[in-house]
Amino acid sequence: MKAIWNGEVIAESKDTVIIEGNHYFPHDAIKKEYFKSSDTHTVCPWKGTASYYTLEVKGEEN
Repeated sequence: MKAIWNGEVIAESKDTVIIEGNHYFPHDAIKKEYFKSSDTHTVCPWKGTASYYTLEVKGEEN
């Protein structure tokens, strides 16, 4: 599985975890230089605590 945004590969792994149809990349599979921490966190009793990031590639954020 490969994730591409704004023409750049931002994550790639053969070992994603699929939960309810969504692919989750292992932490070591993402290109950390494209991800900036945000102050947003949520808690799900099933999946645990989620941390959110801003994606920045070629000066564009998502």
